[in-house]
Amino acid sequence: MTARHLRGALLLAAAVPLAAATAAAALRASHLKFYADRHRIEITARPRPDCPHCHGEGGRWAGGAFPEMEACGCWSDRRELHIRLLPVPAWPDEPPF
Repeated sequence: MTARHLRGALLLAAAVPLAAATAAAALRASHLKFYADRHRIEITARPRPDCPHCHGEGGRWAGGAFPEMEACGCWSDRRELHIRLLPVPAWPDEPPF
């Protein structure tokens, strides 16, 4: 490996965590939830704290004998993003012993 390739690899290794931290901060400010591990990256919506309908709770209770939570449109109508990175290892049916 030449010095030029090594320098490029080191710059890339330093840039990836910085980009992930910047993206996480931007998503937090825009009321999105960011989750990442080695198998997937997920970006989902969170309830807006200034929503006039749910007041940041994420929904409201529907009345009746068996009340249920109705999701508020401030977060439930927004799209989610799921990016699969590495396949999840298969769980063995039987132990190997």
